[in-house]
Amino acid sequence: MNFSTHWAWLLLLAIPLLLLVQWRLRRRGSLRFSSTGHAAHAGRSWRQHILLIPTALRILVLVLLVAALARPQKGKEQIRIVSKGVAIEMVVDRSSSMESEMDFGGKTLNRLEVVKKVFSEFVQGNDDELEGRPNDLIGMITFARYADTACPLTLAHGAVLSYLDSVNLVELDSKENSTSIGDALALAAARLKTAEETLAKQTEKNTEQYEIKSKVIILLTDGRNNSGKRLPREAAQLAKEWGIKIYAIGVGGEVGIVTESTPLGDRKVARYRGVDMNTLQEVVRATGGGCWRAEDAESLRAIHEQIDEMEKSEIESVRYLDYRELFVPFALAALGMLALESLLSCTIFRRTP
Repeated sequence: MNFSTHWAWLLLLAIPLLLLVQWRLRRRGSLRFSSTGHAAHAGRSWRQHILLIPTALRILVLVLLVAALARPQKGKEQIRIVSKGVAIEMVVDRSSSMESEMDFGGKTLNRLEVVKKVFSEFVQGNDDELEGRPNDLIGMITFARYADTACPLTLAHGAVLSYLDSVNLVELDSKENSTSIGDALALAAARLKTAEETLAKQTEKNTEQYEIKSKVIILLTDGRNNSGKRLPREAAQLAKEWGIKIYAIGVGGEVGIVTESTPLGDRKVARYRGVDMNTLQEVVRATGGGCWRAEDAESLRAIHEQIDEMEKSEIESVRYLDYRELFVPFALAALGMLALESLLSCTIFRRTP
């Protein structure tokens, strides 16, 4: 554990001053006696023996608050040393057509779940051909009718995977249930255009030690562009202008199959049309990327392996450590001590004028 705001410890010097002020404010008048000898032999009660407990609790409260202000932190990822990396925006379709079924290792999952699992392997690696992308900036855009930044470009891949877990399908009868491929590509391109600024914030402006080797968009969709302000080819022109390459993956076969429950049991139903591969090919031609169709998890994984080979990172240079803030336990402990001190002052140590 380390403390980010070291100057906050100087506030501890104010504690003796506060105690002195408190002592002077509590000075009371005195009564004169001819002799205090008998009182000296009378002994001390148990309450007098523990009279300093409220003061000690108050001091402890102040120390804990200062510790919280010093921002205790703990690293939760290994230090990465990199010099040249790839900025990657994953653009994931979450429209209702992605509920169509797909095989994954002998199990039947919907397309979105398969995409999420293979995406996770692409980012953190698996025991086979995918080694992971530990040195790359990775972000995520999700879309249905609207495109959203699900996770900004980051070197902290644990955050990317956490956001990935929260990506869900749009309901079939929802107003959001349409497909805005053009808007999603345009948003991803805009995020990559400012990738250097994002990197500067994460590496304390030491961008001269880390070079973004290339910028790519990986589009995963099973649908056809049918809403949004921009057409896919317009977004592709933006990407081309900004030097961004697009890789497009059409997820699923010619039709989308789902399982419906009926009084007579479950049955397979063809509900959705297949992906518009012509549009995807037009998009990638404009940027010099690649276009594939993945009908199952194995082919989807194989496509990610190809992209992994084409977009390699070079290692060595910037130190990066992702921290977790730990000030909350200190603040809560201080609150608990303050409550205890107030309770004792109003009961056992209550003073009467």
